[in-house]
Amino acid sequence: MNRLFYTKVLRTLSLLTVVFSAFVFAKGQSAANQVSEFDVHGMKVLIKKRPGTPTVAAGLFFRGGVRNLTPETAGIENFMLNTATEGSKLYPKEKLRRETSRMGTSISASSNYDYSVVSLVSTKRNFLTSWQIFTDVVRNPSFAPESVERIREGILAGLRSQEDTPEGALEALNERTVFAGHPYSIDPSGTIENITRFKPADLSGFHRQLMETSRLLLVIVGDVDAAEMQKQVAAAFGILPRGSYKDAPPEPVTFAKPGVDVISKPLETDYIKGTFAAPAIGSPDYYAMRTAISVLATRLFTEIRTKRNLSYAPDADLDERAANTGNVSVSSGNPNESVRIMLAEIQDLKQNPVSEDTLAQMAGFFLTSYYLKQETNAAQAGQLAQYELIGGGWRNSMEFLDRIRKVKPADVQAVAQKYMKNVRFVAVGKPADIDKSVFLAQN
Repeated sequence: MNRLFYTKVLRTLSLLTVVFSAFVFAKGQSAANQVSEFDVHGMKVLIKKRPGTPTVAAGLFFRGGVRNLTPETAGIENFMLNTATEGSKLYPKEKLRRETSRMGTSISASSNYDYSVVSLVSTKRNFLTSWQIFTDVVRNPSFAPESVERIREGILAGLRSQEDTPEGALEALNERTVFAGHPYSIDPSGTIENITRFKPADLSGFHRQLMETSRLLLVIVGDVDAAEMQKQVAAAFGILPRGSYKDAPPEPVTFAKPGVDVISKPLETDYIKGTFAAPAIGSPDYYAMRTAISVLATRLFTEIRTKRNLSYAPDADLDERAANTGNVSVSSGNPNESVRIMLAEIQDLKQNPVSEDTLAQMAGFFLTSYYLKQETNAAQAGQLAQYELIGGGWRNSMEFLDRIRKVKPADVQAVAQKYMKNVRFVAVGKPADIDKSVFLAQN
């Protein structure tokens, strides 16, 4: 009786998901119509109007990420942009802080492996005033020595503590192992040696190099008039040199064979991460892989934690890089048994199609999480930029849920077979706990 009841519930959920997904697709089409796209002297600009929202978010994105860097310049882009947000020629540090605090405006910067951004969030009422500050910060940063030193110390503190925790040590080992010889082997945060060495003149010179419109993408989301903003953008950025930058995606990450590397640390629990190649968000395989990873994560939680109590938080995840990877992870006092289960569940995904009911549950999960992540204008600006820069174009961001809904059991099985192989494991803990033959026993 209970089984029949749950079957009916799952079928009802499946039907509701289909109906609601049709609504979502129509809404996505409407959202696409709210985006204006234009060019300012070689810089692409996207403006999404969201009537009635009280805030406006803007991001100036710099293409290339770590492909703009060498081992000798690793970290300079992140260092430079964070220092730039400290003050400009028209808005020195104290004036900048006073004005942004008075208006409730936030200006910040960050860098990842594929791109960097200087972000602005302000109230609608104060947006134009905040925009003037924002544009001066990105065009005319002062790189005052005291600001350079303050940002330097913050970055160095982060780098020095990077491997203090087991999770940090595991991630550092994974990055060194998985991306050896790849552009992603360069850490966008840099190295202690580099960050210690860079001078204000180095930051200023790198800033001049980046400020070419062919390298830039501007995204604005909020209750703004696109025609008026086009004038504002042209006035602020139209005088910049165009340059000749050509963006090209990095080579995909590939693994010819499985592997396992271990760092010895006196821990009660061993920390494990296994990485495999995965499709990027611009690939047609991405949506089936997102579904497959979610199914795998659910199964690992059930088998490793709920049934056997081997770990508190086993997981499977999919990164969002231009050269992408997926991973499985666990911290356990019994790493070998945990890894056996992980590999067995991966093998099951390859051999046996998931059920339609399972896909219906996954579609419902994505529906909820997608809208929770898109509540703010800043989040929507970030997603538009991500798809424009590494996802095949911003319009693809409007089709996410519809493409997830179209994933079939055969698609999940196909991506598992294509990508979930030659898993490269790294481990932090007691080497005696690790039976490498278990980790390497992969089909």
